[in-house]
Amino acid sequence: MRFAGLALAAVLALAGGQLSVGPAKAQTVSYAQAAGLLAQHCGGDIMKHCRGINLGNNAIHNCLAQSVAQLTPACAANHASIRELTEARAAAQKQVYKTCDRDAAQFCPGLVPGDGNIVSCLLEASKVVSATCTASLVNAGYAQ
Repeated sequence: MRFAGLALAAVLALAGGQLSVGPAKAQTVSYAQAAGLLAQHCGGDIMKHCRGINLGNNAIHNCLAQSVAQLTPACAANHASIRELTEARAAAQKQVYKTCDRDAAQFCPGLVPGDGNIVSCLLEASKVVSATCTASLVNAGYAQ
């Protein structure tokens, strides 16, 4: 329960406009973590305003955004920030290959981009890859 409190505190701090996607600090969440936070803050609102809506294509977010005037204070304050955190994770995952291109060339020669082996190689070489690449891997959710 203590971890959930820390995660909640992090999301609430980020909701105050302190969200940063830079490589210096990981401020993203996995989709599973986001679903848990969304259920915690907006579960009742989703059941009330969005019952029966499919999860895909941002349907839940769109429903909550259209119902914003009727949402509980916790949901109204947090659902957009939770979405921003998952969008930041997706952007960080796309950015890894650009941020780590020199490290990949140096430590993972001959691997073909797009087959998933480059991230695995960079993680195996984590003690020698650059700090920028390491931060990018953390932000993307590939490393801790």
